[in-house]
Amino acid sequence: MSRIDDRNSELHPSQASAPPHSAPAVDGMATAVAAPSASPALPAHLQDLTERARSYVEAASAANTRKAYASDWKHFSAWCRRQNVSSFPAAPQVVGLYITACASGTAERGGKPNTVSTIERRLAAIGWNCAQRGQPLDRKDRAIATVMAGIRNRHAAPPRQKEALLPEDLIAMLETLDRGTLRGLRDRAMLLVGFAGGLRRSEIVGLDLGRDQSEDGRGWIEIFDKGALVTLRGKTGWREVEIGRGSSDATCPVAALETWIRFAKIARGPLFRRVTGRGKSVGPDRLNDQEVARLVKKAALCAGVRGDLPEAERMQAFAGHSLRAGLASSAEVDERHVQKHLGHASAEMTRRYQRRRDRFRVNLTKAAGL
Repeated sequence: MSRIDDRNSELHPSQASAPPHSAPAVDGMATAVAAPSASPALPAHLQDLTERARSYVEAASAANTRKAYASDWKHFSAWCRRQNVSSFPAAPQVVGLYITACASGTAERGGKPNTVSTIERRLAAIGWNCAQRGQPLDRKDRAIATVMAGIRNRHAAPPRQKEALLPEDLIAMLETLDRGTLRGLRDRAMLLVGFAGGLRRSEIVGLDLGRDQSEDGRGWIEIFDKGALVTLRGKTGWREVEIGRGSSDATCPVAALETWIRFAKIARGPLFRRVTGRGKSVGPDRLNDQEVARLVKKAALCAGVRGDLPEAERMQAFAGHSLRAGLASSAEVDERHVQKHLGHASAEMTRRYQRRRDRFRVNLTKAAGL
């Protein structure tokens, strides 16, 4: 039977938080990241600019994206070696055969067919790596585009969305947390802030107490009488999220945040940190975003949310995104306010998050006279 591992994973930082293994230049992203220095030797006074350029190359994409692209390029290169063909420059015919192998489950020994989204990501990774090396891949070439279209037509499936955690679910989850411990206070603040802010898990753990307090921070908070202002750095730039105070201290995200800051004695740096020393002290290290997913799963199971489902299905139903979807589904306000709050570029994207809405408010069947 599936279960949540209750061991303190905070004492053993997730491997996912470590930088990707440095692969050989041709197999990983090392060459791409080092592209600014790949030109002929530069004068000594330009070396500092070279290092800065390298850091900007890294900052051009999210850390998780770089990690995924490195893994995908390594996968593609390994397949090419086994087929005795060159991975770079990547010929469209070779790439077309590779994605065919991915779709059929023959890209690796004992493998299984990749999903369409995984194949599309692998294709994007190949294109990115080729572009960084000065040999762009023509993804519109019929050897790639036609095969990819066929893969989508035959294997594409509707997206599997995570369950939304509604207010009543969240309140039940909060009751499972121990308010008398630092970990309980922290987890309570994370759930409430994540829900009320409609934040992604990386945005929750990326918060600092104030502006410009850490190099790896993705934003910071400011607390006012009427609520908290969260400033976030996202894919399309900076945005502000207003989190108002709740109707009760028991469910107020700002009150939970203030309580955590006070008892954790945080004065600067990462907001949500690891609790160490058997739960009696707070360390300096920022939480990994996987901790948010673990927290949501564990609290939802303990609270009996969706108890009508088998435990294995409940394990798969909830994740960090359940908080963001929960706010979008339960906030009874004009849709444009939800769209702005979540930072979506279109109303259509916001609607994808709304699991509980009046789908048949406009009935064209009756309107047509039937």
